[in-house]
Amino acid sequence: MNGSGILFLGLCYLQRNRAKTLLLVASFTLVWLLPAGIGLVVSQVEAQLRARAQETPLLLGQAGSPLELVFNGLYFTKPGVATMPLREVEAVQESGLANAIPIYARYSAGGSRIVGTSLEYFDFRKLEIHEGRNLLRLGECVVGASVAAKNGVKAGDAIISTPETLFDLAGVYPLKMTVVGVLAPSGSPDDSAIFVDLKTAWIIEGLGHGHEDAEKLSDSQKLAAGEGGQMIRLNASVVEYNEITPENVDRFHFHGELSDCPVTGAIVIPQDAKNQALIKGRYTAAGGLQLVSPVTEMDELFATVFSVQRFVLWLLLAIGLATLAIGALVFLLSNRLREDEFRHLRHLGADLVTLRALVAFEAGFVILASLLVSALGLVLIHLIAPVIIRQMLG
Repeated sequence: MNGSGILFLGLCYLQRNRAKTLLLVASFTLVWLLPAGIGLVVSQVEAQLRARAQETPLLLGQAGSPLELVFNGLYFTKPGVATMPLREVEAVQESGLANAIPIYARYSAGGSRIVGTSLEYFDFRKLEIHEGRNLLRLGECVVGASVAAKNGVKAGDAIISTPETLFDLAGVYPLKMTVVGVLAPSGSPDDSAIFVDLKTAWIIEGLGHGHEDAEKLSDSQKLAAGEGGQMIRLNASVVEYNEITPENVDRFHFHGELSDCPVTGAIVIPQDAKNQALIKGRYTAAGGLQLVSPVTEMDELFATVFSVQRFVLWLLLAIGLATLAIGALVFLLSNRLREDEFRHLRHLGADLVTLRALVAFEAGFVILASLLVSALGLVLIHLIAPVIIRQMLG
């Protein structure tokens, strides 16, 4: 029997046993795809995290988990990280050893992190305004490209901060912020952030506020609970704004010193290698503060990740070998069930080499088909994984 005859009989057999063939292809596909897919995803995550970390020399923050500080300062996650007063950032700036960019990433709006910072941050991250302008006044915000695309936001629209609790007994109301600019896509967590200046972030927290003039309130805005029908007027400090406008911006004020207000961290940019060594030495024994290297923290993180990955891959290897063994058993049992078919073929003149070629064709088809599907799966993971990873980190 020639090659075309073997191909015809082999395809007829596979078509007649579609369910078994599909199950074998699916099983073998998982054997090849899972280890390679996990390795590809881990490498993509590592590339995303390390790229951001390598761009950031040092991070200053309150003593605690260095990794949480890195994720808050670089990726704007972990909003519950401990805070430090702004004066610590000012002290770094005044030392002359490094520049310091404050970060206050605690609150959010519609699932996007609100990041309080200074204008130097945009220059440091090389962020460009695609539409509108940059921050100038209280109550303004600049949104990342993903935030704008996801929510249909453009310059001139408004975004309202999300309150931490439904009923805030402290009287801290959501702040309505004016969108003055949209950032160009950067392929970083900045795309999923909403940027404001520090004072606006502190107003969201309730550390700064404005007051309505009680004499200008309507009757519906006043309390009427006096005896004998006497009107009890509000004290001027009772009603707070939830929007900063050109008309009321001058009435906003802060209680206490601004240097005592909190930040979650600060990006520290030494002037040179010598100053970097000096500033590291200054904060080695500093009480209550930590100065961490994002690259070092990422090295430690991925050392742990890779150890777990090796363990998972060994498990997948064991499962894969078991799957291959079961597949081989299925082929053997299938050949046993095909004894009558092979006997008829022998009567028709097929030799032993032809019969073995038919068996090899079935096995080869399953292996090649599973390898092809695995390759397509890896291509799909390679295309989709960066997008998903950026969304998760954002």
